[in-house]
Amino acid sequence: MNIKDSQIINLLKNDGVGVIPTDTLYGLVGSAFSKKAVEKIYELKNRNEKKSLIILISSIDDLKKFGVEIKEKAKIFMQKFWPGKVSIVLSFNNKKLDYLDRMGGTLAFRFPDNKDLIELLEKIGPLVAPSANPEGKEPAKNIEEAVKYFYKQVDFYVDGGEIVSEPSTLVKIVGDKIEVLREGAVKIVL
Repeated sequence: MNIKDSQIINLLKNDGVGVIPTDTLYGLVGSAFSKKAVEKIYELKNRNEKKSLIILISSIDDLKKFGVEIKEKAKIFMQKFWPGKVSIVLSFNNKKLDYLDRMGGTLAFRFPDNKDLIELLEKIGPLVAPSANPEGKEPAKNIEEAVKYFYKQVDFYVDGGEIVSEPSTLVKIVGDKIEVLREGAVKIVL
């Protein structure tokens, strides 16, 4: 199955959940606008309910869909590191998406550096995409490991070969303050 397969697009548009390769790790993905898909991902990962999920976007403009206000310092930072392996925690304000808010008015976003993934995101919209593993286990490095974790509990798998990468670097930007929350694939010196 290919990441741009019409069957995958249809599943994701209809509350489906699957495993795909991203620019960092295999991700357990579902539409960010599907409360049902988001809840299923929390359940499959046995994820702490207080931890938000990283949301993949196809452009900086996608942030508007979440009610994110982009300050000048954040915009400069995004232009430097996106697309890329940096996830950015930003303040948001959209009551319809409260089911995504697990950290008190912030969400984490990443604009991935992967052409096929960006094309998929352009067709279906933003995806929640935590690593493909139950909480506390190592992220799947290949599709076989992902299948061992989730077997028939997900709607599809896309094999992208072996992926050996660190997770994305996680950065929080609130106002003019930039803070590195997790060192990852990209080293950031502030």
